[in-house]
Amino acid sequence: MISPRETAPEPNGSHRPVPPTTEGDFRAPILPGRLGAVCYEAGGKPLIHSVSFDIEAGSRSVILGPNGAGKSLVLRLAHGLLKPTSGAVYWRNRKTEGAGSAPRRQAMVFQRPVMLRRSAAANIDYALALHGFARKARRRRREEVLERTGLARIAEQPARTLSGGEQQRLALARAWALEPQVLFLDEPTASLDPSATRQVEEIIEAIAASGTKIVMTTHDLGQARRLAEEVIFLHSGR
Repeated sequence: MISPRETAPEPNGSHRPVPPTTEGDFRAPILPGRLGAVCYEAGGKPLIHSVSFDIEAGSRSVILGPNGAGKSLVLRLAHGLLKPTSGAVYWRNRKTEGAGSAPRRQAMVFQRPVMLRRSAAANIDYALALHGFARKARRRRREEVLERTGLARIAEQPARTLSGGEQQRLALARAWALEPQVLFLDEPTASLDPSATRQVEEIIEAIAASGTKIVMTTHDLGQARRLAEEVIFLHSGR
């Protein structure tokens, strides 16, 4: 599935990627964002306990913590996929009204992104079409992000036959093409080998350099050191 809001080096590392060109912004800005004393319960069990933090433009924010700390839940609450039991999520000082009500100018890439039964290029094109991009603009954006994520050579291959690292890079390309103001990443390299991890990290850095705010979860302290400009440490939902 592609969320309505879901939604870079060459493979040989010969050069770093550059961001795609901007086609014009037809969506209102949403930053700054804020989680205000957000709590979340499931089955009567509290899982997130009064978490608060700001989401400001510019820095790369990494939510760090051990497995089971609640990192993915916090990301889904911020993105609007889950409704807080109490507390609230705000974008540009406006409170969101529950799951599905978050602004469109954000995207999310999951640890195991779902690929549609079509080519890599068509996966990106479908996401752009869902967001109302004209055919000419879709083609230009698709070609740009495929090139900048090192996927141009496999653009016509079925997405579901790609390696795990290639699928994760495609998921990032699909999100990047939409030019989100905020990109949420849920442990995007957790199942990848070191080489694929570094390729994904370089794409993340390039997306951040293009002006997108990155909010990312990880349990890898080394990765947090490499990518984070701000660290939010989470333990047992606090």
